[in-house]
Amino acid sequence: MAAPIIDIRHVHRIFETEAGLAHVLHDISLTVAAGEFLAITGPSGSGKSTLMNILGCLDTPTSGTYLLEGLNVAELDDDELAEVRAERIGFVFQSFNLLPRMSVLDNVELPLVYTDCPRREREQRAVAALAAAGLPADHYDHRTNELSGGQMQRVAIARALVNDPAIILADEPTGNLDTATGRMVLETFHRLNAAGKTIVLITHDPSVAAAADRVVEIRDGRLHHPAEAATSAPAVAPVSTPAPAPAKGVSA
Repeated sequence: MAAPIIDIRHVHRIFETEAGLAHVLHDISLTVAAGEFLAITGPSGSGKSTLMNILGCLDTPTSGTYLLEGLNVAELDDDELAEVRAERIGFVFQSFNLLPRMSVLDNVELPLVYTDCPRREREQRAVAALAAAGLPADHYDHRTNELSGGQMQRVAIARALVNDPAIILADEPTGNLDTATGRMVLETFHRLNAAGKTIVLITHDPSVAAAADRVVEIRDGRLHHPAEAATSAPAVAPVSTPAPAPAKGVSA
């Protein structure tokens, strides 16, 4: 059996706050196979975004191990982590994070500006990513603030695709969209998944999570596997011993 593309083992995340220590993630273990479409669901404040930040190498665990495509993330320096984020992971956010005064094409090309990719190739790759995301070609020259919410999210998906990453992390990608538009965005993720991309989608909406191949739930910083609940014990038992060396800053 092939090694998982994402493999996190006994991960804890503790933050130091003015009120004391906040133990946000408790003994999280999770594997994701290459080409899988996984949804992580849970209520606000459950630890979803903290887990997403760790998966995306935007944050590091207080303790535990994260293997990304076999690489131990804890052993990578800042430059290597930046390279992993730029080349192996595509990010899609609820708020799109597009630059409103730039054209659609320029927004999608932006991640390539920081690489050695020539200008001509940047445009070709941006056009291919926009086509894969399903945005009509007559929108490419528009500024992003002239687009609908669904169109902006397609641009954001294209930007995530332009470096041809192995993994796409989507944090509440339908949260600012109406139901019909959100359904179209999910169909885009399904097409990308069928083309071989690994998708990890975070959502609080069970109907959105149901679009994935597999769903896990995070509650109070502990991971649960709903599909296994009827036949097995809870995936993670409460821990009584806090992990060492909390870092400063607060996330949720």
